[in-house]
Amino acid sequence: MTGLIAAGAALGMTVVLAGCGSPGGSEVTKLTLVAADYGTSAENTSRKYWDKVIDAFEEKHSGIDVEVTVLSWNDVDAEVKKMVDAGDAPDLAQIGAYADYAAAEELYTVEDLLSIQVHADFLPTLSDAGEVARVQYGMPFASSTRLLFYNKDLFERAGITKAPRTWDELQEAARLLKDEDVLYPYALPLGPEEAQGETLMWLLSGGAGYTDDIGSYRLDSEANVRTFDWLKDELVGEGLTGPVPPAELNRADAFAAFTDGKVGMLNGHPTLMQKAAQKGVDFGMVPMPGIKGEADASMGVADWMMAFRQNGHQDEIGEFLDFVYAKENVLDFSRRYDMLPVTVSAAEEMAGNADDAALVTFLDGLPSAQLYPVGKTSWARVSADIKRRIGTAVTEGGDPAVVLNALQRGAARADQPE
Repeated sequence: MTGLIAAGAALGMTVVLAGCGSPGGSEVTKLTLVAADYGTSAENTSRKYWDKVIDAFEEKHSGIDVEVTVLSWNDVDAEVKKMVDAGDAPDLAQIGAYADYAAAEELYTVEDLLSIQVHADFLPTLSDAGEVARVQYGMPFASSTRLLFYNKDLFERAGITKAPRTWDELQEAARLLKDEDVLYPYALPLGPEEAQGETLMWLLSGGAGYTDDIGSYRLDSEANVRTFDWLKDELVGEGLTGPVPPAELNRADAFAAFTDGKVGMLNGHPTLMQKAAQKGVDFGMVPMPGIKGEADASMGVADWMMAFRQNGHQDEIGEFLDFVYAKENVLDFSRRYDMLPVTVSAAEEMAGNADDAALVTFLDGLPSAQLYPVGKTSWARVSADIKRRIGTAVTEGGDPAVVLNALQRGAARADQPE
């Protein structure tokens, strides 16, 4: 995701699903789709999901064949860019970002493609995040939010009777865990893998974020500086974040330590549930603590479907996407890969199903979630800069105000029209 949401296995496999052609030998339209793999092995690759969806679609639409290439998250965004740059854009791409292609006028608008019913079914938070200049080009395909995970056994050992709701309670719990020799009382992954995610979660819990109310970058706001001052002085400076400096700790390593029972608390997304359960970790999940109580907003992440104009096929693409976003397909994908549904109809059904209770805990935060500013073409550069620099804000001798001000200056430059 922009890294955003769970990493797939590097399978790099292509599967061609050919239809039978339309009756009487009439012309068949072939659509090409490049999609990210949300699986972790050949056993649960996204190929199996797309195989099922496309077979069902082609059975009902004999004049349209769909050829899908499934690639790992390590490769898919770069591969689509390579195809577009070579003048060989796919009809559809399900990847991490859409804004650059929209700004270059290479995409259909969502209104060009979807039926009114399907378009209106997207969750409003996600629809809004798919817009550039108030026109929607990105169709949300998968989403997730974040919660604070905690190890119940370690909490019991440390005499902690309830999950923290405030920063002070989180600090006190971390101190008690440290006293019990827990390796990572609170794991703070500000390493280059996904530091922009951990950063946004903390900025939101401090009452601000990456942008202001009109969408301009405000990384060095007073609230953001206060948040990182607290992290530096009250968590890192007190030795409550473990043996690896936050600037060097990546999310994957923090997750692995949690599933090994070495972490008291950390922020996590839905796929961590399955990994922790497989390792026998007894864990709980609560909303991110804020300064004086539960944070006002949670962090949300979405991955995107987009349709390229290069080959035409507007009507055929629309027919296929209307089918893809049918409630049963959205629910199937969400349940297979521990993701949150992107449509109102699927979210309502999930919320009413006891079997989905764990995912519903994350779903509750989605309506008020704040996403990365993915509608900005500058976001990729700003995100990369955050990954590279933000960890230095909490090092010994580091100055959060200086680091955040430098990030703000870089963001303002990146946001200027070329």
